[in-house]
Amino acid sequence: MARLTEKLAELGITLPPVAAPVAAYIPAKRTGDEVRTSGQLPFVDGALPVQGKVGGEVSPEQAYDQARLAALNALAAAASVGGEALTVTHVTVFVASAPGFTAQPQVANGASDLFGEIFGPAGAHTRSAVGVAVLPLDSPVEVELVCRVDDDEIRAQ
Repeated sequence: MARLTEKLAELGITLPPVAAPVAAYIPAKRTGDEVRTSGQLPFVDGALPVQGKVGGEVSPEQAYDQARLAALNALAAAASVGGEALTVTHVTVFVASAPGFTAQPQVANGASDLFGEIFGPAGAHTRSAVGVAVLPLDSPVEVELVCRVDDDEIRAQ
């Protein structure tokens, strides 16, 4: 498989800088061949492009795009400690949901579809899509990842 940055370049996607934590935590931690990220918001240049509840102020389509951004930020955090040879194994997407909103899985597809584009069939992962009352900074979505690091792939290149 192509190195992560090469694959992203092929897709015209730039891995953003790792977002600075908004509280007392680190963006990602590697333990052995596993990387876990803290929840990542859909920051673009340090700001949230959209705020509010999905199914209220934020449309499901906007939330799908925000989940994609948050997933890219989570991938940047994972790569910062895990390097180029990552496989996403589990994705958790939190969706700040207006009362009665039940399409969290469709919003979470923003993250899952991105990983499918980047990793192809190897991007298949388990996932949780969770509706919540509110997220930090009134973000509509938050994404956290569990990834596997394939050091053998790195050594083979």
